[in-house]
Amino acid sequence: MDTDMRHVPVALERVLELLAPVLDTDSGRHPVLVDATTGLGGHSQAVLTRFPAARVIGLDRDPQAVIDATSRLARFGDRVQVQQVRYDQMDEVLDALGIGQVDAVLFDLGVSSMQIDEVDRGFAYSRSAPLDMRMDTTSELTAEEVLNDYPQSELARILWQYGEERFARRIARQIVANRPLRTSDDLVAAVEAAIPAAARRKGHPAKRTFQAIRIEVNAELLSLEQALPVALHRLRPGGRLVVLSYHSLEDKMVKKALRRGSQDSAPPDMPVVPPDSRPWLRLITRGSEVASEQEIAVNPRARSVRLRAAEKVREAS
Repeated sequence: MDTDMRHVPVALERVLELLAPVLDTDSGRHPVLVDATTGLGGHSQAVLTRFPAARVIGLDRDPQAVIDATSRLARFGDRVQVQQVRYDQMDEVLDALGIGQVDAVLFDLGVSSMQIDEVDRGFAYSRSAPLDMRMDTTSELTAEEVLNDYPQSELARILWQYGEERFARRIARQIVANRPLRTSDDLVAAVEAAIPAAARRKGHPAKRTFQAIRIEVNAELLSLEQALPVALHRLRPGGRLVVLSYHSLEDKMVKKALRRGSQDSAPPDMPVVPPDSRPWLRLITRGSEVASEQEIAVNPRARSVRLRAAEKVREAS
């Protein structure tokens, strides 16, 4: 299937609006965007089309996404480079390219539409598939190993911490009792057996469990925690960070990182805030922005998005 048909970028027009002040230039300079989660390249394609001077450095851990995005963006020539790396390796990539600071960084977090659509990847709880859930198909740890090898207490912790699942202990006990689990159907059955009937009527009962196991397999929150400071450090003064999150744990992490930079660090009793204690980030969005009903109707994946953006006003002390 053509990648343009498979992928509708979330919040595309809003992302372009937020990036325009730093990427739309006729000064002869070539502003650089790091698309830290390139996926099928929808956001990158729109940036390269809308802002003719812009360059894009695309990162993605999924080798198939890199192949698809490279093909999709080939017509832009040397204005774009896509590399197979995790976004927490941004420093190494930029150093290797001889790029010191960039004008913008974009994160579109979570699982991509391509990964959900490819049944064998095992991300979707609605279809029978092997328990894989690896974003990088060359990495070693799979969902099957997590579910069949982790101690029950560790499974319960993951489900509670990463899935915010209130029945975490019951589900973990049921998973261990039904080992070995081989397919997504096996996992769904274990979850359904553990959750009371009343709770099963409130959305798909396995949604939180699948989210938690996927986060564990891909170390998503650890990667994000490491990548955000790097992204902010690499921005030039005046540069912008835009982040699309899809669950509360990601959004809380982004909110904390942006709040830390947007508040002064001086003791509260100081009459004058020293220059090196003043905020070095300016929040562009007021809280987190959500998708409109019109966008959700066209692109259901946008229903859970939370968008935050900030501008770097000076180097952090």
